[in-house]
Amino acid sequence: MQWYLFAGLAMVASAVLPVHAQTWTKQPFDDKFRQLEEILPTPNDYRTGSGAPGHKYWQQQADYTIQVKLDEEEKRVTGSETITYTNNSPDRLSYLWLQLDQNRFDKNSDYNLSMRAQTRYVLKPSNAGDKQSLKDFRGRTSRQNFEGGYQISNLKGANGKPLRHIINKTMMRIDLDQPLLPGQQFSFSLDWEYNMVEAKTHGGRGGYECFEKDGNCIFLVAQWFPRMAVYDDVNGWQNKQFLGRGEFSLEFGNYEISYDVPADHIVASTGTLVNPEQVLSGPQQDRLKRAETAKKPVMIVTEKEARANEEDDTSKRKVWTFKADNVRDVAWASSRKFLWDAWGVKSGDNTVLAMSYYPQEGNPLWERYSTQAIAHTIEQYNKYSFDYPYPVAISVNGPVGGMEYPMMTFNGPRPEIDKEDESKRTYSRRTKYGLISVIIHEIGHIYFPMIVNSDERQWTWMDEGLNTYLQFLAEQAWEENYPSRRGEPRKIIDYMVSAKQVPIMTNSESILQFGNNAYGKPATALNILRETIMGRELFDYAFREYSQRWKFKRPMPADFFRTMEDASAVDLDWFWRGWFYSTDHVDISIDDVRIMQVNTDDPEIEAEWKRERHEAAPRSLTEQRNEELHRRVDDYSELKDFYNEHDEFTVSPKSTKDAEGKLKPYEEWERELLETEGNFYLLDFSNVGGLVMPIILAIEYDNGDVEELRIPAEVWRQDPKQASIQLWREEVITQVTVDPHWETADADISNNFFPRKILPSRLELFKDKKKRNLMKEMQSEE
Repeated sequence: MQWYLFAGLAMVASAVLPVHAQTWTKQPFDDKFRQLEEILPTPNDYRTGSGAPGHKYWQQQADYTIQVKLDEEEKRVTGSETITYTNNSPDRLSYLWLQLDQNRFDKNSDYNLSMRAQTRYVLKPSNAGDKQSLKDFRGRTSRQNFEGGYQISNLKGANGKPLRHIINKTMMRIDLDQPLLPGQQFSFSLDWEYNMVEAKTHGGRGGYECFEKDGNCIFLVAQWFPRMAVYDDVNGWQNKQFLGRGEFSLEFGNYEISYDVPADHIVASTGTLVNPEQVLSGPQQDRLKRAETAKKPVMIVTEKEARANEEDDTSKRKVWTFKADNVRDVAWASSRKFLWDAWGVKSGDNTVLAMSYYPQEGNPLWERYSTQAIAHTIEQYNKYSFDYPYPVAISVNGPVGGMEYPMMTFNGPRPEIDKEDESKRTYSRRTKYGLISVIIHEIGHIYFPMIVNSDERQWTWMDEGLNTYLQFLAEQAWEENYPSRRGEPRKIIDYMVSAKQVPIMTNSESILQFGNNAYGKPATALNILRETIMGRELFDYAFREYSQRWKFKRPMPADFFRTMEDASAVDLDWFWRGWFYSTDHVDISIDDVRIMQVNTDDPEIEAEWKRERHEAAPRSLTEQRNEELHRRVDDYSELKDFYNEHDEFTVSPKSTKDAEGKLKPYEEWERELLETEGNFYLLDFSNVGGLVMPIILAIEYDNGDVEELRIPAEVWRQDPKQASIQLWREEVITQVTVDPHWETADADISNNFFPRKILPSRLELFKDKKKRNLMKEMQSEE
């Protein structure tokens, strides 16, 4: 730190200060605090400026009755459904749009034809070829030969007359003979069938998995029936084609579904089982009832019963019937391999059956952790959003690594089984926590977006990012030092500084670095918003307000942004602009710290201060080597005069008198300021990364004390590139550290210290690869 003196609170050391060119509005001015009015949609009767639904808010309803049959041998699903569509909008609708998600797997679909190659070019001669994983190669070739997609027939109205329609890839339009008026309903029915994909080969969010050992399969069935597309006040019809990544935008409704499956199968589904007496044994029914009030999970289908089902060879069939009210979708799973456990968990005034379905190959992991993870998720998410409202919450093990639907989730991790001895089962740390985390994440999705019904086809972050943030909170409440992958600011830094990225506010299909962009960055942003910007109390209240305002409704990004500000009285437009609309990163550098004391205008005091500074200055090399030098004045004393007795710091009577005269016009309070003791500090910062953020400081003093100071982000409002602050402290500062807790995702900590520090690192040594000796290789084979 450099010492300076200033007179009457006016600095006299300006000549040595760094000069930063100020940017004014007549020149280019990057206003990081510009409000989002020109970006966010104008509030109206449907969506208010506060972020709440307006007094004329509306949404459509779609109710379904479905009968579906699983052909296990052919791996084929056949179904019939009746849809009753209610037009709650103020608009006349001359046609309806349905989503045909299974058409994604048609070999000529946009999904298949627009899939970019994932090869990695060898940086050697061009004829050396490309690299591609076997898994990726298998998936791409199989998709181009698979006979996928719907076969739709018998589309007719309630009067039995065929309906005019056109299928455009993953969307189907039904043309109405008469416009559907506001408040009216329209019912129609259709039949359909399709071939299921093998999940490990084709990927996707559903499919089947067959076990080599016993030949039995697990069927995870999702996006399986034609569903109504959304019609809303923002987009009209949300009929963007399904390309695989941008998930779903759906309407709420009531469902009744009947599943026709082999008699030895166990079925898990969205909704409540309404005919347990027809599909479960007496003991299984009793266990299911007992599970509601049990103190720990109860096995409904035991391993012994599941193994007996695996060995069964029956041609008989059963029909499982489920009902689900006020859901936006339905998914189901079916297998004779399933074990099934259940546990009643309190959610407000209701009891939720937390249930897990898994093959015996999933143990010991699944019986220990799955249902516990469901219960934990409900407990934690209820704190921050709203009480889980549905009667069941399900986790199913199968070939899908992680996917969510109302009341229903698919989750993948299993232990490793010894091929020689099946009883020997082990799992890695990553597998254990991967299972717990994916269940928390997918069950959490039942809140967002299955209840807070955001448009996944357009904005992935509104479900993945918000949910990943809450997942982080739930993981930290599981156990101390839980190895969360996302949420901590320090874990997003590499992505934030990477070159190939797009803003969070990018359409789902166009996102680069999908996991970091849609999951990690928004989750980290919300964590920083909670811990650093707003504080937990304000953030938690505002987030819960958003969750409750928009449960069972369809929020848009502006509704989230506005609600968080409306409920907290914190202006966050700068935060949304930086974190969600830009690719700037955080890198705040502390460039200089200068220490000064008040110039007292007392000649004696000021002369002594100057003398001390002079004596404290390093002696030059010449001065040091001249210590023994013999001087002429030592031989001739008569050469010494007045100036040998009085140095440049001597105070004369005139100086004292002049000082007294200078102080005469000063008022009493002004004279008192000149007597102020202590140290005046100027701290200079530069915004290297471009993303404006609060400046968090740890200030160390010479007496050992450490002060934490939080400068709000508004310090950058007049110049987003440079900022200076002034401090008055009695103590002497010895060290200043920016972002001492690593809470802002600051990308470069080397410039976070003043004075600078030497930071430790590691030097990795490697051995040069030997050049290939083809002659030696050939001789060794002989």
